[in-house]
Amino acid sequence: MLLAEASACTRCELSLRRQRVVIGSGPTDARVVVVGEAPGRTEDEGGEPFIGRSGQLLLRLIHEELSLERSALYITNVVKCRPPQNKTPKKSQLAACQP
Repeated sequence: MLLAEASACTRCELSLRRQRVVIGSGPTDARVVVVGEAPGRTEDEGGEPFIGRSGQLLLRLIHEELSLERSALYITNVVKCRPPQNKTPKKSQLAACQP
């Protein structure tokens, strides 16, 4: 239901360029939540947060330092669509994703 609703979202201009909406993944009752700024190119293509190079590095460090696997984390981004050239999301884009 959430994916279908998010996929139909046109609240901001990011919806015009996205390949996919990237919503959160992982258990909703996770003890640790990882929140990024916005999906990158790899995430836009794959439809899942933190699957690109930077996300893999972060998850490896979380595993090494906290002994937590990806499957134990809830991972999401504040903005669900990739901004052009991976720019910092605008306040209006952040507000559009808030609901």
